[in-house]
Amino acid sequence: MNEPGQHDNISDTCDDSVQLSENEHGINSPLNTCCDGDLLQRPRVSIRELFETKKRLKICAPMVRYSKIAFRTLVRKYGCDIAFTPMIISDSFVKSIKARDNEFTSHSGDSPLIVQFAAKNAKDLADATELIVPYADGIDLNCGCPQRWAMAEGFGAHLIKHPELVKDMVQQTRSRVQDEDFSVSIKIRLRYNIRDTVNLCQQAEHAGVSWITVHGRTTDQRTEPVNYDDIKVIKDSLSIPVIANGDVKSLQDVDKVCDLTGVNGVMAARAMLKNPAMYAGYEKTPMECIQDWVDIAMQLETPFVCFHHHLIQMRDHISRKAEKKIFNNLTSTEAVLDFLQEKHGIVYNPSRYQLISHHGNWDKKLIV
Repeated sequence: MNEPGQHDNISDTCDDSVQLSENEHGINSPLNTCCDGDLLQRPRVSIRELFETKKRLKICAPMVRYSKIAFRTLVRKYGCDIAFTPMIISDSFVKSIKARDNEFTSHSGDSPLIVQFAAKNAKDLADATELIVPYADGIDLNCGCPQRWAMAEGFGAHLIKHPELVKDMVQQTRSRVQDEDFSVSIKIRLRYNIRDTVNLCQQAEHAGVSWITVHGRTTDQRTEPVNYDDIKVIKDSLSIPVIANGDVKSLQDVDKVCDLTGVNGVMAARAMLKNPAMYAGYEKTPMECIQDWVDIAMQLETPFVCFHHHLIQMRDHISRKAEKKIFNNLTSTEAVLDFLQEKHGIVYNPSRYQLISHHGNWDKKLIV
C-alpha cells in the first residue's frame, strides 16, 4: 500500500460498472443501475428524517483541504451526525474529470454526506448536483464564504445580496433531482440588516431549500461574538430546519447555542480540527482518537501534508513548545509514525479498519 504523501490523488480501486447516458441537459450522468462489485452508490440517508428523529444534529463544517474523506470518517466515529466535503467549484467539477477526481472521493461508509458547491448561476449548480446525486445524501450551496477572491468571482457571500438568484439556483437544482430525500441546502452569513437576511432565507424556503445553516457573523466579521439573536430571529421566521454555525467549541456549546436560538443543531469547524472527538464529549483530543486518525488516514492513503496537519492540530494540547517544534517540522510519514510510536506508543494497525476510497464512476471524456 502506498504511504500517505506518495501521491496527491487517491486511485480508484473499485470495479464499478455504472452505466452513463447523456441526459436532456447534455450531461453524461450516472444511472441508478444494478451492478456487481463494491459500489460507491449506496442507499440514500434521508437528512429530513435525521432532523425529525434527532433533537440536535451535530455537523462537521466544510473546510478547505481538511474535511476530506479520512477526516469525515474519523469525526463520525465520535458523534458527528453529518459531514460536509470541502467547497468544490461547480463549473470546474462539471467540465473536468480531473477536477472531479481531485475534489471528490468517498467510500461506502461515508454517510450522511453533504457535498458543498460554490456556484454563481443556476445551471452550474444543477449540473454539478446531477453528477453527484448517486454518491451523496445532499448538496449545499455556499453563500457564506467571505474571502475576497470568492466574492469577486460571484461565489460565496456575494450571493447573500442576491436572494432572487439564490432562489433560482435552489429551484433549478431541486427540479433536477427526483429523489425527495436528497437534500438541497444553503449556508449563509448574516447581512447587516436582519430583515434582508430573513428575506433571503424565506425566498430560499419558498424555492424548496431543505434546510439552512447560518454563520452568525457578517462578511466583515471574523472574531467578533456570534450574533445569536439574529440566528434566533431567522429560526423563528422559517418552518424548515436551521443550523447555527460559529464558535461551537464543546459539547456544552451545542446545548447552549440550541437553547439560546431554538435551532435544530450546530455546525463546527476549527474546534473540530483541534478536537475531532468534541461531539462525543471529550474536552481535548484523546489518544484513542489520534490512534484512530493514524489507522484511518493510512488506510485511505491520505496525502502527507493533510495527514501531518491534522496531527499537529490534535496534538496541540499535549506538546511542549520544543517538542511541538520538532513534530511540526517532520517531513515524512515514516518520521511521523516513528515519533508517535516513541512518544505515545501509537503504532499503525492496518487490521482495525478495512476502508477503500473511490472516485465517482465519471464519464471518461470531458463534459463541455
